[in-house]
Amino acid sequence: MPIQILMPALSPTMTDGTLSKWMVKEGDEVSSGDIIAEIETDKATMELEAVDEGKIGKILIQEGTEGVEVNKPIGILLEEGEEDSDIKASDSVTPAALKSDSVEKPAAAPVAAAAPAKQSAPAPAVPSNSGDRVFASPLAKRIAANAGLDLSAIQGSGPNGRIVKTDVEKAMSGGVSKRADGQAQGVAAVSSAASDVPDFGQSYSEDKNSNVRKVIARRLLEAKQNIPHFYLTVECNIDELLALRKKLNSRGGADYKISVNDFVIKASAIAMRKVPMVNATWTDEAIRLYDNVDVAVAVATDGGLITPIIRNADQKGLSVLSNEMKELAGRARENKLKPEEYQGGGFSISNLGMFGIKEFSAIINPPQSAILAVGAGEQRPIVKDGALAVATVMSCTMSCDHRVVDGAVGAEFLAAFKPLIEDPLSLLL
Repeated sequence: MPIQILMPALSPTMTDGTLSKWMVKEGDEVSSGDIIAEIETDKATMELEAVDEGKIGKILIQEGTEGVEVNKPIGILLEEGEEDSDIKASDSVTPAALKSDSVEKPAAAPVAAAAPAKQSAPAPAVPSNSGDRVFASPLAKRIAANAGLDLSAIQGSGPNGRIVKTDVEKAMSGGVSKRADGQAQGVAAVSSAASDVPDFGQSYSEDKNSNVRKVIARRLLEAKQNIPHFYLTVECNIDELLALRKKLNSRGGADYKISVNDFVIKASAIAMRKVPMVNATWTDEAIRLYDNVDVAVAVATDGGLITPIIRNADQKGLSVLSNEMKELAGRARENKLKPEEYQGGGFSISNLGMFGIKEFSAIINPPQSAILAVGAGEQRPIVKDGALAVATVMSCTMSCDHRVVDGAVGAEFLAAFKPLIEDPLSLLL
């Protein structure tokens, strides 16, 4: 029987995605495990594998299409002996009507759902938006809720008057009644206002926002609006660190290249083990303390910032940690990270020292409670043993969520971090 290829949920937060590219065309034969498409999620571009073998009978969603909802059919796979004429029955089945086991598979694995072999009965008509009940897609409801829009004032263009994503977006740009409480929450409301930037007669070009960039904007705005940030800065003498790094990297036959950031990751992980309150998340019911020390490290990519995670960083040697970080960063820039490689973590590090930035404050990466911003090491005058001297000093600023990490806890963490950086041999023990 014809099989519907569905838009997979490739992460727990994914509600829709962009069908970036089809790796096959109609008529192509595919086997289980073959890569058939590339899907852009809110964090990365991931490959979609076929879970059944057969022939691509029809492509329903063209490549480059944005906002394709999870579990929406994107193509039809014909099994052995089936013809193109069998597609009509399959194409008429909506995701809501599918009851096959494939739909129940874990979201992390791209799935295809089987359609009935014969023509199914027409789906019941969706009533128009009247009375107290409003019919809208889940994505449309979420966008409207964030923007504070009254769905009952929006005319739906979907089947039988159902409100879909494009209807809400048009309402946001054209103006529509707000909810009775007058609230316009989240990025959607801000984006609506930002889209009304007046034309001052200046020439410009536009670089369309990717899904990754949109998610970064939403999460960082939410972080600054909802997390009570405060900042603590410590200055570290890294002369001994630089000397040890040079010695380690000059060893013959070494299969690693240690960076200053590798020392920072290791020192942060050990300090997190000593001060576990920074390895935590705020919830309304309780503060969640994590058992493992997982450190997220900010990596700049063409599409925006992403934070691959070093798991159990406190238990790994510098060389292992360094090679793992380089491998993760490389795949991050290629948009090839798996969800489990960038989701989670109890603490983040953002290092702009390689760009010559002396000092800065980073925005906390929710749901974490702290992030360490690392500046460039530079020659500065210091007082050592009562005399003026010159040392290479690196400024590190910790942004803290005051609901979890108060001033004393943040100071305790930096008091544990600083001697580890200034006495790097302790990181090798």
